[in-house]
Amino acid sequence: IMGFSEVGGLKLQQLILSFLLHTFWEVGSGQVHYSVPEEAKHGTFVGRIAQDLGLEVGELVPRLFRVVSKGRKDYLEVNAQNGILFVNSRIDREELCGRRPVCSIHLEVIVDKPLQVFHVEVEIKDINDNAPMFPASEQRLFISESKQPDSRFPLEGASDADIGVNSLLTYGLSPNEYFILEMQTSSEQSKALSLLLRKSLDREDTAEIDLLLTATDGGKPELTGTVQLKISVLDVNDNDPEFDQSEYKVKLLENVANGTFIVKVNATDRDEGINKVLQYSLRSIKPKGNDLFRLNENTGEIRINGNLDFEENKFYELQVEANDKGIPPMVGHCRVLVEVLDINDNAPEVVVTSLSLPVREDAPPGTVIALISVFDPDSGANGEVTCSLSPPGPFTLVSTFRNYYSLLLDGTVDRESISVYELVVTARDGGTPALRATARISVGIGDVNDNAPAFEQPLYTVFVRENNPPGHHIFTVSASDPDAQENALVSYSLVERRVGERPLSSFVSVHSESGKVYALQPLDHEELELLQFQVSARDSGFPPLSSNLSLQVFVLDENDNAPVVLPPYSGVSPVTELVSQSVTVGHVVAKIRAVDADSGYNAWLSYELLPKVGVEHSPFRVGLYTGEVSTTRALEESDGLKQILLVLVKDHGEPMLSATATVSLSLLESGQALQTSSGVARQPAASSIVKGTTLVNVNVYLIIAICSVSSLLVLSLLLYVMLRCSTPTQDIYGPGKPTLVCSNEAGSWSYSQQQRQICSGEGTGKNDLMAFSPNLPLCPVPSDREQQEAKKEPLAHVCYLNLLPCFSLLII
Repeated sequence: IMGFSEVGGLKLQQLILSFLLHTFWEVGSGQVHYSVPEEAKHGTFVGRIAQDLGLEVGELVPRLFRVVSKGRKDYLEVNAQNGILFVNSRIDREELCGRRPVCSIHLEVIVDKPLQVFHVEVEIKDINDNAPMFPASEQRLFISESKQPDSRFPLEGASDADIGVNSLLTYGLSPNEYFILEMQTSSEQSKALSLLLRKSLDREDTAEIDLLLTATDGGKPELTGTVQLKISVLDVNDNDPEFDQSEYKVKLLENVANGTFIVKVNATDRDEGINKVLQYSLRSIKPKGNDLFRLNENTGEIRINGNLDFEENKFYELQVEANDKGIPPMVGHCRVLVEVLDINDNAPEVVVTSLSLPVREDAPPGTVIALISVFDPDSGANGEVTCSLSPPGPFTLVSTFRNYYSLLLDGTVDRESISVYELVVTARDGGTPALRATARISVGIGDVNDNAPAFEQPLYTVFVRENNPPGHHIFTVSASDPDAQENALVSYSLVERRVGERPLSSFVSVHSESGKVYALQPLDHEELELLQFQVSARDSGFPPLSSNLSLQVFVLDENDNAPVVLPPYSGVSPVTELVSQSVTVGHVVAKIRAVDADSGYNAWLSYELLPKVGVEHSPFRVGLYTGEVSTTRALEESDGLKQILLVLVKDHGEPMLSATATVSLSLLESGQALQTSSGVARQPAASSIVKGTTLVNVNVYLIIAICSVSSLLVLSLLLYVMLRCSTPTQDIYGPGKPTLVCSNEAGSWSYSQQQRQICSGEGTGKNDLMAFSPNLPLCPVPSDREQQEAKKEPLAHVCYLNLLPCFSLLII
């Protein structure tokens, strides 16, 4: 078998090309590279991808290890248990990449927590799985017997779908005495195969010659293809048509319109007559382009008969024949090489391959949010794509690999300000005019618990009347939290402390959801006037945040305590007081003291002598506010020897409460001995009687002097009180110290068991005059705590207490 081989030169070129591609890949990607032969069986080992990427095998499942292959079938798969990459389905390199010299599958390896992306390239190695194939199983050649030796006859060679050495073909011809094979390389895209005539033909000797043309590729093992060559030896018409050029080259833009003129081929024949009339025909178009071109058989003009697409095929080879009309016809051959030029007719494609949403508002800058891939099938600048992000904000695009971008967080985000960002990724190629495509990404912001619940104001004051029913609603607290979901779910609780000897929770409670504050028991003003505590608002986030609210609950007094008469007039049996009939007018015979546990008006007591049945004018009276029982006139025998007085003690509350005190008076004549309250008689001696007579005379002068001094004092105090009562001062209406109202030394003012603004003094005076002064020496000075409590009394209450003694003084 005779044949030609160009394996040596092509192997060297292929080796250099592979080395350059490998070097470019290593420098440009910095990622993992594997190779696997095509047609590998399912489960064929490709590589330990987890180990090569520096990942722990035990972390693959928890970190959601996955492999993404863009626009490809699942040719490859990874075992998540051991991190081994293996073949999942049949890979046909010719179907996948055609005749491209390098065929690769690009994989994205994605792991979460944290999100990482790796790029893996798996090169598909060609194997010799395609035998050379001829366009037809038989080729017919018509050769005139007049052909001279060394004449050449073009043959249509075979094609091999493999690449590299596997596609390098050598041809062999079955032994014969007339022809040998000749191969000429005229360009990188085409190699001419022809029969070379070594010996002149003689139709009479040999009319038909059958040869077997064998094509053998360079693979291991070798694969072959054959075609039968049937050569008919023609007579007479011994001149072939000849073309002006053996090869025509044309360049066309892919967007040329249908019917566009490409080129006109021209052939001539040296014969005469019918033997020089030529007819053109397209013998073949490679690759698979029989419908894209149209040849005018009479003129040789070639036109477009469809739409060219650079992305589908970049080069076409047309075999053109010129046949004369001689008998037998002679044929001339030429080739038309059509190169398709790219235009920018494909917009980029933008694909968001992975999203990590929502983005927590506490995510650090640099957090990967999304992976974006772009693709443009155009070539050169038309296929160079750049991406941009809009609108400007706390995000940025970073190129991580060829046509791969990462969407990163470039600043801080706050869900309470902006909860969702609508981003637009724009991909623009480098063509003229440039084409672009957009992809919209909605980035939601996940809430974190970064806002504590907030009250409208830090302190509230509440007034509650005492003796409230248990469970009485006294106030509602409310706090707001701008966070979302459980981070904004607020619950309320008391800040526990002790109130005296008891915990706060025994007095009040707060509903955890509504914030309603309830009094758990009846409050007693006499026990607790002011209850101060804090309510805490706490959200349900992690970690939880809280804030406190201070609440002041003032317990307002109710008139729930009746006056209590103090000994000695508080017993069941009345106490008998001895009174001489010679006492003067205004003589104090008894003094009633009473207390009231309430405060303010409810504790302000007054005394009233209840009239006796049948007695029109009693010789006794009781001081309205002092409780002193005194004579109103000289005692007479008609008054009887014994008087039973009933004194009513009442407060000024609503409703009014009262108590009674019984005073028993025993009247003695001037010469009778006075008895003590215990009933033991005292016998006056003679000297005592003389002294008593003298004392009476002295008392007359003392009374006159005291009345004179008292008149001056009364006039002075009256003027002072009128000025105080007519002019509103800061002490009455403002937050100054409260005014104390006291009695003089002679009498007793009703008072409360607790320290109040009302106080009493002790003395021996005999009148009902009340001194009104803010700084009486006989009154106890209030402490700071009493002054603070006094400030809490209502303004009307204070004014009333200050003005009431003025009116009483004027009446007296």
